Amino acid sequence: QVQLVESGGGSVQAGGSLRLSCAPSRFTYLIDCMGWFRQAPGKEREGVASIYIPLAITDYTDSVKGRFTISHDNDEKVMYLQLNSLKPEDTAMYYCAAGSFDYAACGVRSDFASWGQGTQVTVSS
Repeated sequence: QVQLVESGGGSVQAGGSLRLSCAPSRFTYLIDCMGWFRQAPGKEREGVASIYIPLAITDYTDSVKGRFTISHDNDEKVMYLQLNSLKPEDTAMYYCAAGSFDYAACGVRSDFASWGQGTQVTVSS
């Protein structure tokens, strides 16, 4: 089982920025697709961004396009999510996920097998 550890959440004012990190603890060779999801209180979990690591193909939900950037450091085996121009509606628990998919199946709607514990992002107006 792949274990994922997130970090980088926090509290910022609207318009601010944060960077989230996600590092698999082992079995990194099994991972070729990773993603970020979020869940706000009383709402369903939402796919935010994904990356197909071998080709660096990314996918974003519409509400974060142009503001969030997903990336993967192939040497350190760490995935990042840069959150810019944050809005109060971005407030949620953010989770990273990992799985093994081909590039066509890797996206924000993929059924990921491994999940992290989550990191809180709070944006105040």
